[in-house]
Amino acid sequence: MKPHRHYREEDCSLQDFIDLLERDRDAVQTPHAHSVQQDVPMYDCANLNRLLDDAVRRMALQEEWADVLEHGAGVFVLKHAYADTEVIDAASAVFEAIIHDERAAGGAAADHFAKAGANDRIWNAQQKLCLRAPEIFARYYANPMLVAASEAWLGPCYQMTAQVNVVRPGGAAQQAHRDYHLGFQTVEQAQRYPAQVHAMSPFLTLQGAVAHSDMPVESGPTKLLPFSQRYAPGYLAWRRQDFRDYFEAHQRQLPLEKGDVIFFNPALFHAAGENRTAHVQRMANLLQVSSAYGRAMESLDRAAMCEALYPVLLEKAASEALTAAEIDAAIASCAEGYPFPTNLDSDPPLGGLAPASQQMLFGRALKETWRLEDFVAAIRAQEQRRLA
Repeated sequence: MKPHRHYREEDCSLQDFIDLLERDRDAVQTPHAHSVQQDVPMYDCANLNRLLDDAVRRMALQEEWADVLEHGAGVFVLKHAYADTEVIDAASAVFEAIIHDERAAGGAAADHFAKAGANDRIWNAQQKLCLRAPEIFARYYANPMLVAASEAWLGPCYQMTAQVNVVRPGGAAQQAHRDYHLGFQTVEQAQRYPAQVHAMSPFLTLQGAVAHSDMPVESGPTKLLPFSQRYAPGYLAWRRQDFRDYFEAHQRQLPLEKGDVIFFNPALFHAAGENRTAHVQRMANLLQVSSAYGRAMESLDRAAMCEALYPVLLEKAASEALTAAEIDAAIASCAEGYPFPTNLDSDPPLGGLAPASQQMLFGRALKETWRLEDFVAAIRAQEQRRLA
């Protein structure tokens, strides 16, 4: 008898879930990790930076991360991914100014999985930071660790988006959940998607968070349930009370330091915790990185972002303030890396299988030191061809 091709919420079994969590917990080896805390591999970036310049060792590290995300704990932490946290503080100041301006304008950014209250949220923080403070954006995203982790799960041409979350003292916790794509569907909607789509969905997104403050456990860092991403019908199960109760009884919370970055499989059961402190303003920049082959949750004006960022990177390339790898990292977090979808009548593939991407145009302009006005004209012409 063939297995059902669709999952149903009523068929989810808590005991099967528990059995899966306990099975093969040591199957994934993490030789590059400097420690494992509460089942979560911890990586010291001071010891990893030297690996990124060697293609063979870089791939070995990335394959390890991918194994952790798929078969292992489903989450890993990059300690001191930002060794110099000055740029973190600079970005935090910009984010607080944006929050102040949006509050003054009467805006209220709701949370997906928590009640409104003491928390603040900045939607489309990626574009807002780039347009308001492109020099800070350049230094912030000129981090090859972000590239290495994103490519480990998604490959090249990924789309970086971000949403800032500030949980102030007294801020409420989220409910346990899974993330985009299927995590943002109702039970009825999710049940319409066949089993293979449930299996595919986690491979379209990588979730991350940059710690903008020290996060002791009492401040409510993200609650995690290691290995829970392995439960195939979990996009239906996470809403059930018995699964949520199990999550709350067995979740793990890792204290983080400013400049740490955590990455996790979007299918991992997780939830932001309650801030029980009287003084910690817990700020995280939530990275939602999308596959070139998927759809990002937010729409960004990447052409405008490129126009704002180009003169900054042109100057930093000329002054050698950023390395080539750092410049590539900043471009990858700004420009569109995938050439499709496009209008192939007006934007045909000339001399290859696909037309040039926005990232390719950005890189060429920097290499050839185009004037800003020439770059802007080229970016806008490319946008027009794609939409014509």
